[in-house]
Amino acid sequence: MKQFITAGIALAMCIATPAMAQNDPKAKGILDAVSKKVSSLKTMKASFTLKLTGGKGGNVTDTRKGSVELKGQKYHLTMGSQEIMSDNVTVWTYNKDAKEVQVAKYDPTQQSMSPAKLFTPSFFDKEYKYTYKGERKENGKNCEIIELVPNDKSKQLAKIELMVDKSASMIAGGNYWEKNGNKYAITVSNVTQNADIPDSHFAWDAKAHPGVEVVDLR
Repeated sequence: MKQFITAGIALAMCIATPAMAQNDPKAKGILDAVSKKVSSLKTMKASFTLKLTGGKGGNVTDTRKGSVELKGQKYHLTMGSQEIMSDNVTVWTYNKDAKEVQVAKYDPTQQSMSPAKLFTPSFFDKEYKYTYKGERKENGKNCEIIELVPNDKSKQLAKIELMVDKSASMIAGGNYWEKNGNKYAITVSNVTQNADIPDSHFAWDAKAHPGVEVVDLR
């Protein structure tokens, strides 16, 4: 379950702000347009559904629903019983079932899939190759498909497929394949731009969570 949550968060962050690319001019133009649009927003909120298919024969399935709020370099992600929030100084990981919150110092070098890095357009420049794969209909939307393959072949990740809503220049979803056969498919919905989100939403509120054990890892 922890692996599912981690991979889900990685994919959710990846589709929140698209990867920039190096070697396919058509894909670069599409992703540049999405990055420009997302980066111009004061805030963004979105819901998502994440489905895992994996194991031998692809018979293991699990589905989770979540949401993500972004404000500049700050983020708050919720999926199942877990919440992860950051004010760009500290990261809080709250497990509701365990009644525990882990507190860590925000380290951009360790946040490879966080919005803090993904809002920087050059984030993927040296880590992925990309290819434009054409168009197809996804959940009623005409989408342009971009495939990303990591340069580092030692990674568990095999490839990422981004689906860009052609009419809105926004990410509509994506797929994330691992070498062990696991596939994570995500669908984005209910995107709200420039909502009024207070800064307090991106930091832990101890008073609102009595009885929660704090594990300080700083």
